Amino acid sequence: MILRYRKYLFAALIFTTMLSSCSDKLELDPYDNVDEEKAFKTEKDIKAALIGAYADLGSSNFYGGRTTLCTDLLGNDAHLRFSGTYSGYIELYNKAMTVTNDYATDIWLRAYRTINTTNNILAKLAIIADEDSRAEIEAGAKFIRGTVYFEMARMYGKAWNDGNPATNLGVPIVLEPTTIVSEKNYVKRSTVAQVYEQAIKDLIDAKEGLPSSKSSLATTYSAAAVLARIYLTQERWEEAAEEADYVIASDRFSLVKDYIDEFPVPDPAGPVANTSEDVFAAQITLQQGFNALNEVYGTSDFAGRGDITINEGFLSKYEEIDDRLKVFTISYDDDGFFDEAFCDKYNNQYGNVKTIRLAEMYLIRAEANFRNGTAIGATPLDDVNIIRERAKATPLMLVDLGVILNERVLELAFEGQSLFDLKRTKGSIGGGIQWNSPKLVFPIPQREMDANPALKGQQNEGYGN
Repeated sequence: MILRYRKYLFAALIFTTMLSSCSDKLELDPYDNVDEEKAFKTEKDIKAALIGAYADLGSSNFYGGRTTLCTDLLGNDAHLRFSGTYSGYIELYNKAMTVTNDYATDIWLRAYRTINTTNNILAKLAIIADEDSRAEIEAGAKFIRGTVYFEMARMYGKAWNDGNPATNLGVPIVLEPTTIVSEKNYVKRSTVAQVYEQAIKDLIDAKEGLPSSKSSLATTYSAAAVLARIYLTQERWEEAAEEADYVIASDRFSLVKDYIDEFPVPDPAGPVANTSEDVFAAQITLQQGFNALNEVYGTSDFAGRGDITINEGFLSKYEEIDDRLKVFTISYDDDGFFDEAFCDKYNNQYGNVKTIRLAEMYLIRAEANFRNGTAIGATPLDDVNIIRERAKATPLMLVDLGVILNERVLELAFEGQSLFDLKRTKGSIGGGIQWNSPKLVFPIPQREMDANPALKGQQNEGYGN
């Protein structure tokens, strides 16, 4: 897809673009030397590059499945079982990642490939004569860049509440396009606080410049939703509630009537439009390949491997009348005892990955308001009951923090939030692994440590240097 506009990109902290995890050859030069003056001559070229950046964001190695899957495998607390044979996933599931983990490397590569695309777009905005068009393209590029930096900071750096984010290392910040590799491209890791600051700056700009009309691309509400996540992570309760309320109060989105309809499975499998609930979703196309979550969650009936099963203990958290149980296929043995269960959220091989749903905004607003003693937009009780009403679960008479957090677990199950909720609430998982264990932080890929001398001595704890 728009390959000729991607040739100037290179990942691995902009040193490599070989994205296959099977390759062990370290590339220190760009994938292709393309003169940026030729690649960006018209507004059409820049718009094509922006679509390419969205495609990279939604690729299987980022929002198209891997970020969700890898963090859930790493942060699961006995909710699921992985029985597949992919060594990279086994490392994640066993909390024993190595510096050569395929998926930690591929995510990093895709992230910096995407960032470099946005940097090239932002550097060439002057080509666009129309002011409104220029502002919207700038906002789109900043939404993508800010979102990627936020995800990278919380995967490859310590949690915001783990020590001092002003000194803890995050990921390198690169804001200029790279077309020729030189020593100036050797960038050190910025602090967690600096990466968050950059992400917030980009997303505030994006919120101001993006359109409000619904789209398969980002809107002003997509940016607000990511900001709500960031502020919740930083314990900036009022701002988190305000951003979530901005999305909810827009009336641009609504909960689908039945929970299971948020995860449609057409026959035959194929791309489907966003639902009324999707604030932002990674668009999976036939050209892109597949939804990486389907590969391991889906059974062979749905083109998957069935590598992940759901534990009975997790399913017991739901009331029997809870409609959310319908997204699980549960089987029993001849004696009527629980046998196995699969999560059906990803049974469509080409289904969009729901990156942010309206339901999460209600839960962020509820938690932020509860912690802050406020009622911005609604009370925490009302917000939780909106979610439970859709699920046909018993309405609650009162809520506390534990109830709100449990509702997040039930509503957002296996959607990539478990690791980050574990960290910000200071929980623990099996084997006595605490929320701040170095085992729950991705390593800086070894190929980056080898390619970039500025990273010397900056590997994450537990992985050597």
